[in-house]
Amino acid sequence: MSIAGGYYKAVEQAARCGCDCVQLFTKNNNQWRAKELTDDDVFRFRSSLAELKITHPIAHDSYLINLAAPGAALWKKSIDAYILELRRAERLGLAGLVMHPGAHTTSSESQGIARVVRAFNEVHRQTGGLKVITLVETTAGQGTSLGWRFEQLAAILSGVRDPERLAVCVDTCHLFAAGYPLSERRDYLATMRSLGKTVGLGQVRAFHLNDSKKDLGSRVDRHAHIGRGKLGLEAFRSLLNDRRFRNVPMYLETPKEQENGEEMDVVNLRLLRSLVAS
Repeated sequence: MSIAGGYYKAVEQAARCGCDCVQLFTKNNNQWRAKELTDDDVFRFRSSLAELKITHPIAHDSYLINLAAPGAALWKKSIDAYILELRRAERLGLAGLVMHPGAHTTSSESQGIARVVRAFNEVHRQTGGLKVITLVETTAGQGTSLGWRFEQLAAILSGVRDPERLAVCVDTCHLFAAGYPLSERRDYLATMRSLGKTVGLGQVRAFHLNDSKKDLGSRVDRHAHIGRGKLGLEAFRSLLNDRRFRNVPMYLETPKEQENGEEMDVVNLRLLRSLVAS
């Protein structure tokens, strides 16, 4: 949800759409600079969460951050920026901060993973005592992006010195685009078995619910409205009725549009809830 006009506005918008949880950016996601959080920002945001009964608030970090960067300058800048994001999330009382592991660009996959692990170790060294956790997101695998294979995520989580400070956010669009089938029931179960054997289902602390404009294995990240993309409704039916994830919060990241004067967040949410067995 947008924070235009104040962080609390994201909470109000989530409540108007009928959401139970909310995701936001704590700053402009395409800029390094961040406007300082004020005591009033924090108070109004936290008060709105309590008053409107919106739970499990999380944020997504800046798209500029690349903890896998082989170059020293960008890597250090990314570490500093991520530390700032964690501290902002902590001050707002967020449960987690979603992030993409990064892209290894001119280096290799193994070198990129090692770079991410070193970055997290440094981040954790400088942010001891924070309660907010990092939610490493599954990615579509565009270019040299890491996180599109379960094995890559497992290597990151098992490599850090403070693994309890990391968990996973599974994005349905990214998973599908990365080549993990979900549309048929048997495919969904096979994909979740693979996730369980590598990362561990208990590590999944959030889901992004998005359909995909692109085909299975395309490795292209393009979100679509629920049931209007290549994934189809059955994938979401399987996920929403999977008792293993009944207590894991799920967030929409579908395009911000209207249809017949109604917010598509409302349309998507209503459709998703209709798939849940009573």
